[in-house]
Amino acid sequence: MRIDIISVLPDLMRSPFETSILKRAMEKGLAEVHFHNVRDFATNKHRQIDDAPYGGGAGMVMMVEPLDLCISKLKSERHYDEIIYMTPDGETLNQRMANQLSTVQNLIFLCGHYKGIDQRVRDLHITKEISIGD
Repeated sequence: MRIDIISVLPDLMRSPFETSILKRAMEKGLAEVHFHNVRDFATNKHRQIDDAPYGGGAGMVMMVEPLDLCISKLKSERHYDEIIYMTPDGETLNQRMANQLSTVQNLIFLCGHYKGIDQRVRDLHITKEISIGD
């Protein structure tokens, strides 16, 4: 299984994969995890990734361009079974869903930031929205 994680803070995400069950799965070749910094796909000199929501609204969201570039690059390299956006308003992760996801080959997890992601990214790329619960 290959898992690609897209985040603004990929270094923060690494530590859970360096211990316990996840580490052993990676050492045995059962899983591989790759981290992608969305700022690497920013199109301006300041590597900005946040903007006001498309169509207006309060707060800031992650811009469509860097996310689209990152996800499109990954999709050009292989087929992904699911592109999952981690969000509080997604379907709550449970054992049944975890079992189902454990049977696929390639997953992308998009970790939101600020007030979330631009709605166009959800419409264009996201196949599942998951919440880890309250």
